[in-house]
Amino acid sequence: MKHPFRPITRALLMLAVLGLFHSTTTRAQHAEHPDSSSWKPLFSEDLSNAAVKPGSWHIDHGVLSAKDHSEIWTKDSYSDFVLDLEFKVAKGANSGVFLRAGNPKNVLSALEIQVHETTDGGRIGMVGALYDAKAPSKSLAKPAGEWNHYTITCKGSHLKLVFNGEIAMDIDLDDWKEAHKNPDGTPNKFAKALKDFSRKGPIGFQGLHGAAEAPVWYRNLRIKTLD
Repeated sequence: MKHPFRPITRALLMLAVLGLFHSTTTRAQHAEHPDSSSWKPLFSEDLSNAAVKPGSWHIDHGVLSAKDHSEIWTKDSYSDFVLDLEFKVAKGANSGVFLRAGNPKNVLSALEIQVHETTDGGRIGMVGALYDAKAPSKSLAKPAGEWNHYTITCKGSHLKLVFNGEIAMDIDLDDWKEAHKNPDGTPNKFAKALKDFSRKGPIGFQGLHGAAEAPVWYRNLRIKTLD
């Protein structure tokens, strides 16, 4: 005689296993931000190590912000590094962190991690995205007016973003093998395949951008180069 409760027991067991698996994979996405207090500041207080239009950016009590749409760039170029920073956005704000720019006069020559208050029209434009190329694992941003934390690691073709204590992205740029095309087949704006982007260049930040031209604030910008 078949036991009437056996199918139910088996189904409950499967649900429990699935729940355990989901819990384990969710925990696996957690990542600690480093203690970067002893690292090199990305910019000096007087911005003397920055390539920037005079008066377009300033640091006030350790907080960097833009006064117009101009970008700010490091004078130094970086290849393999870990960049740690915090940012806060106003309503409607739109900015970004540029990495390894091939030509600072052309922002599309740099990888850009989005800093945004909205989605900019889609997931590959939202905060935590690699602009027009890869969406973050999920929405991790805090509301406008609260500080967020990025830790960005670039090493060779490897790019990793830890966003507010979770892994938002962990990718290999060599997977982007074609111009104007992402690995999943969706189009992008880049005339060069991301695998062929410069592996060394200055780091930059986008100024007041988008229709609102709302402010973004950055603090505790510190960098550690990797051997």
